[in-house]
Amino acid sequence: MENELPDIFNAQFADDDGLVGIGLDLSVPVLLTAYSRGIFPWFEDSGEIFWFSPDPRMVLYPEDFVISHSLKQTLKKNHFDVRTDTNFREVITRCSLEQRKEQEGTWITPAFIDAYCQLHEEGFAHSFETYLNGELAGGLYGVSIGSVFFGESMFFKESNASKVALAHLVDFSRNHDIRLIDAQQETPHLKSLGARLLSRPEFIKQISVLIKYPTLRGNWNFLV
Repeated sequence: MENELPDIFNAQFADDDGLVGIGLDLSVPVLLTAYSRGIFPWFEDSGEIFWFSPDPRMVLYPEDFVISHSLKQTLKKNHFDVRTDTNFREVITRCSLEQRKEQEGTWITPAFIDAYCQLHEEGFAHSFETYLNGELAGGLYGVSIGSVFFGESMFFKESNASKVALAHLVDFSRNHDIRLIDAQQETPHLKSLGARLLSRPEFIKQISVLIKYPTLRGNWNFLV
């Protein structure tokens, strides 16, 4: 399976949008191999999986995280109850329902939801969740390999709910030796929080080292 995924150290395998290849499946071995090489599935069409490696790549180093004044005040007030890995399927399902600018529909199909829930059951995918009055108000999910957290998507139903989830991911990362958070695509919002761009070769170079660290596998709810 390893040899079926293209070597994205060679830019000829990616087009201007970062498309690396089409095919394979969303099994746990394929997903883990893809992420470890800086590739992620973005959408499927007619049952075919489309794999991407953007250039440049947006990343957030936990030590660079910028907390705005408003977010700082929200965190001080303990407005939200924050949990980890207690409701993974609901978080990814809510993410699939988010309406995003310049995007028709969602790439998070039922097949994606089932695949990442399997990754979660295997201890590689995790969710950070914010609750208000006992109701899920926001959250995010991603994949953890070595000391890298590959962020996938987030959602919010209440103001600042997803930002609070991200702040707790950053805090968790600092406490558990997660050294890089992959944010995939550049957005002004992520940039305002301290994220920066890396070229594809530099991103691959860094994660090739960081994924060799021990993976904190399992349910993270018992670690926070």
